Amino acid sequence: MEDITENIATDPQELVQQSNRFLLYLESLLPQALSFALNVVISLIIYAVGVKVISLLRKMLGRMMERSHLDAGVQSFLDSLTKFTLYFLLVVFILTRFGVATASVTALVGSAGLAIGLALQGSLANFAGGVLILIMKPFELGDYIITDAGEGTVSQIQICYTRLLTIDNKLVVIPNGKLSDGVVTNVTKMEKRRIDLIYGIAYDADLKKAKDTLLAVYKEEPARLPEEEIEIYVDSLRESEVALGARIWVKTEDYWPVRFRLQERVLEAFRKEGITIPFPQMEVTLHK
Repeated sequence: MEDITENIATDPQELVQQSNRFLLYLESLLPQALSFALNVVISLIIYAVGVKVISLLRKMLGRMMERSHLDAGVQSFLDSLTKFTLYFLLVVFILTRFGVATASVTALVGSAGLAIGLALQGSLANFAGGVLILIMKPFELGDYIITDAGEGTVSQIQICYTRLLTIDNKLVVIPNGKLSDGVVTNVTKMEKRRIDLIYGIAYDADLKKAKDTLLAVYKEEPARLPEEEIEIYVDSLRESEVALGARIWVKTEDYWPVRFRLQERVLEAFRKEGITIPFPQMEVTLHK
């Protein structure tokens, strides 16, 4: 009975001591909690200010690039790169307020980058191809290009892909890695182009008259470049026709309209002058 009384007497004392120790522990944590809360508040303020500063810097960079007349694809790439770099630096700066060493963050990012790079080798190749395209400029927005993967007018040059619009308004998306490693024919890069056309006439047609008719039609073409010589020549002797070749130089933007117009006018001129354009002929001999 006495033991029970002693336990009851001593238990409240131990409870008070434990409560005091817990309060002391909380008091020791209070400065750390206040410091952490203060860092969180300051970090949020830094982030908000940083976002505004990054937006301002990007606008300034955009105006500078517009004044320097950089290609739209280059502007987009530089803006994306600037945005990524500035946000990365902002996050690193905020982490340092919580005691995270800059070297540790850099090592972590490097390790993650290596792992991602090994997993996305194809995407990195396309990224590298996009950088090469933006630097070397084999083509620009609005150019008509021919590639192994398709052809069309360049509508967008992105970091990993280039988008083409075909003549019949289909969208072709080509990885930049293929474009940088393959052969690309830029049809509209130069200011002028030569139109090469072949016209067939009958073997019994007047050759000189046909050549003179061609030359007259070509000289009347208003979009031709007068400083460039018109060439009319016999290209080849085929099975059922004499193939006359004709060459004329025009501005690049006039290529297709002039090409279509010349073929129509030559056909009308040949009909007017009685110059026969033969159909393919075949002699068939029947043996009984």
